[in-house]
Amino acid sequence: MEFDTIAAISTPMGEGAIAIVRLSGDEAFQIADRVFKGIGGKQLQSVPSHTIHYGHIVDPAKDETIEEVMVSVMKGPKTFTREDVVEINCHGGIVSVNHVLQLLLRQGARMAEPGEFTKRAFLNGRIDLSQAEAVMDLIRAKTDRAMNVAMNQMQGRLSKLVQSLRQEILEILAQVEVNIDYPEYDDVEEMTLKMMMEKSQYVRSEIEKLLRTSEQGKILREGLSTVIIGRPNVGKSSLLNSLVQENKAIVTDIPGTTRDVIEEYVNVRGVPLRLVDTAGIRETEDIVERIGVERSRKVLKEADLILLVLNHGEELSDEDRRLFEAVSGMDVIVIVNKTDLDRAIDLDEVQQLADRHKLVTTSLLKEEGVDELEEAIASLFFDGSVELGDGTYVSNSRHIALLHQALQSIEEAIQSAEMGTPVDMVQIDLRRTWEILGEMIGDTVQESLIDQLFSQFCLGK
Repeated sequence: MEFDTIAAISTPMGEGAIAIVRLSGDEAFQIADRVFKGIGGKQLQSVPSHTIHYGHIVDPAKDETIEEVMVSVMKGPKTFTREDVVEINCHGGIVSVNHVLQLLLRQGARMAEPGEFTKRAFLNGRIDLSQAEAVMDLIRAKTDRAMNVAMNQMQGRLSKLVQSLRQEILEILAQVEVNIDYPEYDDVEEMTLKMMMEKSQYVRSEIEKLLRTSEQGKILREGLSTVIIGRPNVGKSSLLNSLVQENKAIVTDIPGTTRDVIEEYVNVRGVPLRLVDTAGIRETEDIVERIGVERSRKVLKEADLILLVLNHGEELSDEDRRLFEAVSGMDVIVIVNKTDLDRAIDLDEVQQLADRHKLVTTSLLKEEGVDELEEAIASLFFDGSVELGDGTYVSNSRHIALLHQALQSIEEAIQSAEMGTPVDMVQIDLRRTWEILGEMIGDTVQESLIDQLFSQFCLGK
């Protein structure tokens, strides 16, 4: 498969020690040679693959030196895209690296689309679709656990499992074809149904095994939407600052200081939290604060975890009790804060309202109880059931949805076989399962979906 030559900046924009401009395509070496002047006048087309060379980038139209660079030369197919690749290592900075990119574009390269380098790796057979998606997961990983999940998927562990399940289904389909081609053998259909049941039940059990880990995998990939709620001035912003370990939120003794939703990512014992500090939920005449309260109510409905904060130095109010009602049926950790103050709260009533939920006491002012809170969060979602070395589970929402479809399809095949339906009819559901699993790794996926997936990648990857 041949493509034109693309170029893009592959490092984040801004000041830094190094910035990299990447070229990939059949004319990568020729385009680079038009602007690169190395020691002794060497041509990049003639140097050994996977070597790096010192020189300067020169604008041939003006004979003007643009940058002092190190250029890496990698010849296909032993590259990420399986094409010829050149990486120009420039000084980090917005102006110089842009000059180099624009010069390459004027010499015949095309600006790469978001994710196009990885897309070419997929289209050229270097990686499958699930591995390509794992590349972006690795870039976006916010914890060690999330990074390990992405790395295992990028190395093809999930792909190999899916391919083995598809092979099991292919063997069933092949046996069905034998049954159809040689109907004169009476025992063939009975043997085919028996094998079909055994292999289908195995495929079903493997899919169910993957789905059992999908909830935790999705949390690792996307982060746990965690909302901090409570009456004004109970310590919500102090809790956010304590978990983030930065002063992200303004903390005062004045109720209603937080007027809007503040969002921040934080790593708590390997659990990525998308932490949201809300405006105190209460009735108010202040128009700005009222808008913040309404936004708080909205994010509350979308939360995966609620941190409900109470004040140790105040009696429970009707507003507190309404908050317990609002989070009924959700995953909640109740935090009684300000234990440095004399106790006025009725802890027995709090425990009764908390019911099955975890109760933690803290004094954020004295930094007490934070470790217990972090442990409660971690144990609530990852109580030892996720092993970092296990790469055969899913974290991608698209994969999870496809696995649910595949499970439904294989169950329909099993039910049909149990009812004695002719094998050629059962074959339809089995083939559908095979096709759905193929969508996970890109074997049976539509081109429009491929374009949509890679458009979500960052530019230069």
